[in-house]
Amino acid sequence: MSLLVVGLSHRSAPVSVLERAALPADAQVKLLQDTVAAEPASEAAVLATCNRIELYADVDKFHAGVAELSTLLAQHSGVGLEELTPYLYVHYEDRAVHHLFSVACGLESMVVGEGQILGQIKDSLARAQDLHSAGRLLNDLFQQALRVGKRAHTETGIDRAGQSLVTFGLEQLARGGDVQQWARGKRALVIGAGSMSSLAAATLARAGVAEIVVANRTVDRAERLAQILMEGDDTDVAARAIPMESVPAELTRADVAVSCTGATGLVLTAESVTDAVEGRTPAPRAVPGKDGPGAPGGESGSAAGPGAQRGGAPGTGLGGEDGCPLELSSVQGTAGFSVLGEAAVAGMAAADLEQHAAWVDNGTVGGDRRAGGPARPGTAGTLDPAADTDAIAALAATVATVGRIPERRRPEPVEEPQRPEPVLFLLDLAMPRDIDAAVHRLGGVRLVDIESLAEASAGAPMAADVDQVRRIVSDEVAAFGAALRAAHITPTVVALRTMAADVVAGEIARLDGRLPGLDDKHRAEITQTVRRVVDKLLHAPTVRVKQLAAEPGGAGYADALRTLFDLDPETVAAVSRAEDSTTEKDRGPA
Repeated sequence: MSLLVVGLSHRSAPVSVLERAALPADAQVKLLQDTVAAEPASEAAVLATCNRIELYADVDKFHAGVAELSTLLAQHSGVGLEELTPYLYVHYEDRAVHHLFSVACGLESMVVGEGQILGQIKDSLARAQDLHSAGRLLNDLFQQALRVGKRAHTETGIDRAGQSLVTFGLEQLARGGDVQQWARGKRALVIGAGSMSSLAAATLARAGVAEIVVANRTVDRAERLAQILMEGDDTDVAARAIPMESVPAELTRADVAVSCTGATGLVLTAESVTDAVEGRTPAPRAVPGKDGPGAPGGESGSAAGPGAQRGGAPGTGLGGEDGCPLELSSVQGTAGFSVLGEAAVAGMAAADLEQHAAWVDNGTVGGDRRAGGPARPGTAGTLDPAADTDAIAALAATVATVGRIPERRRPEPVEEPQRPEPVLFLLDLAMPRDIDAAVHRLGGVRLVDIESLAEASAGAPMAADVDQVRRIVSDEVAAFGAALRAAHITPTVVALRTMAADVVAGEIARLDGRLPGLDDKHRAEITQTVRRVVDKLLHAPTVRVKQLAAEPGGAGYADALRTLFDLDPETVAAVSRAEDSTTEKDRGPA
């Protein structure tokens, strides 16, 4: 087995990189075609979801395969190889099998245990089969992955460890509250009519929304989805379809919108969302001191210049208590004291003051000078070492009094603006994103996208069933590897038995030449006896070699068998091709 997987996912790369590396359907097709055309690979399959892009291949050389697959991923994703490489992971042989089985069970999903990945693996296999890029290895691998995933969901409670990405996203919109209570009576807009959008629409319908409007570039697909929603036995929801150009108007009526399309650009811009909520939410309050020059409490909002009194002791020239970070009580009355550079020396030991003096000697500050200290001509704000001798002396006196330069006062907490309650909830499940990330900053809007879902799920607790699923994966990987290694030696064993049968046939023909009068009864008995002898001689070695070959590192037994019996490599290859051809006729997606 020479299975190799090269890929990146939400676990290895930031969402911004995943977004840029996303592969639309036509790019996936071209990637598969180019991969099987490359020298190291004979089979290929692509698994591309909203949070992973993986290229699987059967290669004849490991290092050449890694280099080629990495280069192809970079070329088709449009992300430079040097930029992409730090985020790529590589798995080979049994580790590659373990990885795919873990993915199929939902262990590698953003929401652990979600079952949508099984449908995506099935689609990936179907695409590779349609393009004839999946041979015996990848067909067996992906179909077994589907069976392992189904087993994990059937035999364990992995479903309790997480939900689908849609359900998790809706829970985030509801801030962890009850989704049904949050959704009841809302008007929903679903943009897109693919598998993820259809799941979102069905989930919203079951949650109790009053109306679902489906928008899609192909209106027929939107109409089919709307019809399915209205005919559902477990829902009672009004549904209708609209063309994509009607989305801005419908957004002004919607309470919640879910978008998951294959568009390469933004479907909802910040401007369109702003227009949709205009008049539906009050303007946020201004933050004191954060609204620019002239705002109340801002830097230019008062006449408090250098040396101005702002509540401090009068006549000290130190600045008021609000502006001076020193403990005024420890230095008040110190004539000529300067606060220049104080922020740099807060908490400084006396032994370090000399170094600070050198900093004052060479430093500049933007015009904030000791009260009454003249500036040098042409050097506004430049410190005069002679003029600041008193400042250093004052700092030394402070140290003598309190043992250190007093700590800088902790600033008063700034009052944060209260965002208005959301009137529009947006869920973006697309990769690359459908909704402008700038929408996060809009008042009255709550946006949950792939990036925020990744952050929310990072600390999610894992159910105890996850350990059981991991044991299932380990057992299945061992069984798959053993079966694959055993299958690898089968063509050699078949070729050996074919050669033995040819030897028996040749010897019987020679016997006929020597004993032309031998009757049919005796000839048949002799033939059967010779065949039994050959079968008994070959039985134990062939059974044992299959057992040994199934063990890790057992691939070399096939080579040993071919060498010992001088088997023709082309005969072995012909048997293998015949088996592949027969298996291909009966193979179909699981």
